[in-house]
Amino acid sequence: MKMALSFAVAVVASMLSASHAAKLTLSSPTVANGRTLPDVHVYNDDGCTGANRSPALSWSGAPAGTKSFAVTVHDPDAPHEGGWWHWLVFDISAGARGLPEGAGNGAGLPAGAIESRTDFGKPGYGGACPPPGNPHRYVFAVYALKTAKLGLKSDDAPAKVDGAIRHNSLGQATITALYGQ
Repeated sequence: MKMALSFAVAVVASMLSASHAAKLTLSSPTVANGRTLPDVHVYNDDGCTGANRSPALSWSGAPAGTKSFAVTVHDPDAPHEGGWWHWLVFDISAGARGLPEGAGNGAGLPAGAIESRTDFGKPGYGGACPPPGNPHRYVFAVYALKTAKLGLKSDDAPAKVDGAIRHNSLGQATITALYGQ
Protein backbone atom coordinates (compact mmCIF):
# COMPACT_ATOMS: atom_id res chain seq x y z
CA MET A 1 0.00 0.00 0.00
CA LYS A 2 2.79 2.39 0.92
CA MET A 3 4.52 1.67 -2.40
CA ALA A 4 1.29 2.32 -4.34
CA LEU A 5 0.82 5.63 -2.51
CA SER A 6 4.41 6.67 -3.28
CA PHE A 7 3.86 5.81 -6.95
CA ALA A 8 0.63 7.84 -7.07
CA VAL A 9 2.36 10.84 -5.51
CA ALA A 10 5.19 10.57 -8.05
CA VAL A 11 2.71 10.41 -10.96
CA VAL A 12 0.78 13.47 -9.70
CA ALA A 13 4.02 15.40 -9.15
CA SER A 14 5.15 14.52 -12.65
CA MET A 15 1.83 15.69 -14.13
CA LEU A 16 2.01 18.97 -12.19
CA SER A 17 5.60 19.49 -13.29
CA ALA A 18 4.66 18.89 -16.94
CA SER A 19 1.76 21.33 -16.73
CA HIS A 20 4.12 23.98 -15.38
CA ALA A 21 6.84 23.29 -17.97
CA ALA A 22 8.31 26.29 -19.71
CA LYS A 23 6.25 27.57 -22.61
CA LEU A 24 7.70 29.56 -25.49
CA THR A 25 6.92 33.24 -24.93
CA LEU A 26 7.55 36.36 -27.01
CA SER A 27 7.85 39.93 -25.73
CA SER A 28 8.82 43.37 -26.95
CA PRO A 29 9.40 46.69 -25.18
CA THR A 30 7.42 48.54 -27.90
CA VAL A 31 4.92 46.07 -29.41
CA ALA A 32 2.04 44.87 -27.23
CA ASN A 33 -0.75 42.40 -27.82
CA GLY A 34 -3.92 44.16 -28.95
CA ARG A 35 -2.30 47.62 -28.91
CA THR A 36 -1.53 50.04 -31.74
CA LEU A 37 1.82 49.54 -33.43
CA PRO A 38 4.08 52.55 -32.70
CA ASP A 39 5.02 54.78 -35.67
CA VAL A 40 8.68 53.78 -35.35
CA HIS A 41 7.66 50.33 -36.71
CA VAL A 42 5.42 51.69 -39.51
CA TYR A 43 6.53 51.70 -43.16
CA ASN A 44 7.94 54.90 -44.67
CA ASP A 45 6.52 55.01 -48.23
CA ASP A 46 3.21 54.61 -50.08
CA GLY A 47 1.62 57.33 -47.93
CA CYS A 48 2.91 55.98 -44.62
CA THR A 49 5.39 58.07 -42.64
CA GLY A 50 6.87 55.78 -40.00
CA ALA A 51 10.53 55.07 -39.28
CA ASN A 52 10.28 51.50 -40.69
CA ARG A 53 12.43 49.99 -37.91
CA SER A 54 11.91 46.42 -36.80
CA PRO A 55 11.09 46.16 -33.09
CA ALA A 56 13.24 44.57 -30.43
CA LEU A 57 11.90 41.09 -29.72
CA SER A 58 12.88 38.62 -27.01
CA TRP A 59 11.80 35.08 -26.29
CA SER A 60 12.18 32.40 -23.66
CA GLY A 61 10.92 28.93 -22.84
CA ALA A 62 12.12 27.11 -25.95
CA PRO A 63 10.88 23.51 -26.08
CA ALA A 64 13.31 20.62 -25.75
CA GLY A 65 14.94 19.79 -29.07
CA THR A 66 15.01 23.37 -30.36
CA LYS A 67 17.85 23.69 -32.88
CA SER A 68 17.05 27.15 -34.29
CA PHE A 69 14.45 29.92 -34.35
CA ALA A 70 12.53 31.82 -37.00
CA VAL A 71 10.75 35.17 -36.70
CA THR A 72 7.94 36.37 -38.95
CA VAL A 73 5.61 39.36 -39.21
CA HIS A 74 2.39 38.80 -41.14
CA ASP A 75 -0.72 40.88 -41.87
CA PRO A 76 -3.57 38.38 -42.34
CA ASP A 77 -6.01 41.24 -43.10
CA ALA A 78 -4.19 42.57 -46.17
CA PRO A 79 -6.23 42.67 -49.39
CA HIS A 80 -3.81 40.19 -50.96
CA GLU A 81 -4.30 36.44 -51.23
CA GLY A 82 -2.67 34.87 -48.18
CA GLY A 83 -2.23 38.22 -46.39
CA TRP A 84 1.02 40.20 -46.52
CA TRP A 85 4.45 39.10 -45.30
CA HIS A 86 6.34 41.97 -43.66
CA TRP A 87 9.36 40.06 -42.35
CA LEU A 88 10.77 36.54 -42.40
CA VAL A 89 14.02 35.61 -40.62
CA PHE A 90 15.21 32.03 -40.18
CA ASP A 91 18.28 29.99 -39.25
CA ILE A 92 18.58 32.01 -36.02
CA SER A 93 20.84 29.97 -33.72
CA ALA A 94 19.29 28.03 -30.85
CA GLY A 95 21.32 30.11 -28.41
CA ALA A 96 19.64 33.37 -29.46
CA ARG A 97 17.10 34.88 -27.09
CA GLY A 98 15.94 37.80 -29.22
CA LEU A 99 16.62 40.40 -31.88
CA PRO A 100 17.54 44.03 -31.20
CA GLU A 101 15.53 46.95 -32.59
CA GLY A 102 16.59 47.59 -36.16
CA ALA A 103 17.78 44.02 -36.82
CA GLY A 104 15.48 43.84 -39.86
CA ASN A 105 17.08 46.95 -41.28
CA GLY A 106 20.56 45.48 -41.53
CA ALA A 107 21.82 45.98 -37.96
CA GLY A 108 22.04 43.23 -35.41
CA LEU A 109 20.93 39.95 -36.98
CA PRO A 110 22.75 37.03 -35.36
CA ALA A 111 25.51 35.44 -37.44
CA GLY A 112 24.09 32.92 -39.89
CA ALA A 113 20.51 34.23 -39.73
CA ILE A 114 18.83 34.73 -43.11
CA GLU A 115 16.16 37.27 -44.01
CA SER A 116 14.06 36.19 -46.95
CA ARG A 117 12.03 38.10 -49.47
CA THR A 118 8.83 39.68 -48.17
CA ASP A 119 5.78 40.82 -50.09
CA PHE A 120 7.59 44.14 -50.55
CA GLY A 121 9.80 42.17 -53.00
CA LYS A 122 13.06 42.12 -51.05
CA PRO A 123 14.53 40.77 -47.81
CA GLY A 124 14.33 42.86 -44.65
CA TYR A 125 11.69 44.38 -42.43
CA GLY A 126 8.83 46.30 -44.02
CA GLY A 127 6.55 48.02 -41.53
CA ALA A 128 2.79 48.32 -41.41
CA CYS A 129 1.10 50.37 -44.14
CA PRO A 130 -2.47 49.18 -44.68
CA PRO A 131 -4.91 50.90 -47.02
CA PRO A 132 -7.33 53.36 -45.36
CA GLY A 133 -10.09 51.66 -43.40
CA ASN A 134 -10.25 49.31 -40.47
CA PRO A 135 -7.04 48.57 -38.57
CA HIS A 136 -5.12 45.48 -39.63
CA ARG A 137 -3.58 42.85 -37.36
CA TYR A 138 0.20 42.46 -37.45
CA VAL A 139 1.22 39.07 -36.07
CA PHE A 140 4.79 39.00 -34.77
CA ALA A 141 5.77 35.35 -34.27
CA VAL A 142 8.77 33.40 -33.06
CA TYR A 143 9.03 29.71 -33.90
CA ALA A 144 11.24 27.14 -32.19
CA LEU A 145 12.44 24.78 -34.94
CA LYS A 146 13.59 21.16 -34.88
CA THR A 147 16.29 21.80 -37.48
CA ALA A 148 19.35 24.06 -37.35
CA LYS A 149 19.04 25.11 -41.01
CA LEU A 150 15.96 25.28 -43.22
CA GLY A 151 18.01 25.01 -46.41
CA LEU A 152 16.33 28.06 -47.93
CA LYS A 153 17.68 31.22 -49.54
CA SER A 154 17.00 34.92 -49.14
CA ASP A 155 15.18 35.07 -52.48
CA ASP A 156 12.75 32.23 -51.71
CA ALA A 157 9.07 33.17 -51.79
CA PRO A 158 7.42 34.04 -48.45
CA ALA A 159 4.90 31.18 -48.77
CA LYS A 160 7.74 28.66 -49.24
CA VAL A 161 9.58 30.00 -46.19
CA ASP A 162 6.40 30.00 -44.09
CA GLY A 163 5.67 26.41 -45.12
CA ALA A 164 9.16 25.24 -44.14
CA ILE A 165 8.95 27.07 -40.81
CA ARG A 166 5.59 25.53 -39.94
CA HIS A 167 6.71 22.06 -41.07
CA ASN A 168 9.70 22.22 -38.70
CA SER A 169 8.02 24.00 -35.78
CA LEU A 170 8.20 22.63 -32.25
CA GLY A 171 6.24 25.60 -30.90
CA GLN A 172 5.45 29.24 -31.47
CA ALA A 173 4.60 32.40 -29.56
CA THR A 174 2.97 35.54 -30.95
CA ILE A 175 2.18 39.18 -30.30
CA THR A 176 -0.61 40.69 -32.39
CA ALA A 177 -0.48 44.47 -32.76
CA LEU A 178 -2.93 46.70 -34.65
CA TYR A 179 -2.44 49.51 -37.13
CA GLY A 180 -4.82 51.45 -39.37
CA GLN A 181 -4.99 54.65 -41.37
